Amino acid sequence: MPSVLFVLTSASKTLTDAPTVSFFRASCESLSTEIHVSNAFCSLRYLPEAAHPYYVLAPHATIDFASPAGPNPPIDEGSVKMFESDPECTKFLADETVKSKLASAKKLSEVSSKGEHSARMFHSHHANNPGKDYDAIFYVGGHGPVIDLAVDPVNIKLASEFYQAGKITAAVCHGPAGLVGVTDAEGKSIFAGKAATGFSNAEETQVGKVKDVPFLLEDKIVSLGGKYEKAADPWGSHVVVDGNLYTGQNPASAGPIGQAILKALKV
Repeated sequence: MPSVLFVLTSASKTLTDAPTVSFFRASCESLSTEIHVSNAFCSLRYLPEAAHPYYVLAPHATIDFASPAGPNPPIDEGSVKMFESDPECTKFLADETVKSKLASAKKLSEVSSKGEHSARMFHSHHANNPGKDYDAIFYVGGHGPVIDLAVDPVNIKLASEFYQAGKITAAVCHGPAGLVGVTDAEGKSIFAGKAATGFSNAEETQVGKVKDVPFLLEDKIVSLGGKYEKAADPWGSHVVVDGNLYTGQNPASAGPIGQAILKALKV
């Protein structure tokens, strides 16, 4: 069975420490364009962007979770309420397997592209469990990846190893922010000359979060030489595959990018 590493943010607040957050209010299955402002911190890990791909892939692949800080990556309770009517989102929150995986999520510094803990952790705790190769890495969205994963040297090294090994390197919504420092074997950005997508400038403007992030993802991809693509209308599903780089534009793209990864895994 193939193995996929889901990477989640450890960021617990946005750039501005804003006490309010705009959420894209909708059921995860039928996203609408109604914007809701919640008196809560930003949903740094956006629920449907983890839940939808997880349930596409879980029946066919082993899934591990990891984040810069390790166990229990943050998620805002306000966003949980926004998606309480969505079956997959509510299932994800109640799923004992998911809870266990999140509670034991690895630190990025403890994993490698081969699915092993770092040498120190491996020899001290896992001498009888050499692990298995990961076939893909997937970056969950939410504004958090723009804050921490984009500049985390451990993350950049890990993702570069995945990409340079020809493994599926995937991300959805703000998740591609976790890849902006990643390079190919020649030291060039993995976005250079590649078709890719991610949360659009128009979508960021609509949710009122432009000042809460250090850069706009659409602009960043273009600045790195990427051929940015997006759906005809904001919030429309859009997935781009170029070589082993897989990107999805927004929450509506979470399930479809899971399907694209599944297809590539050939299971």
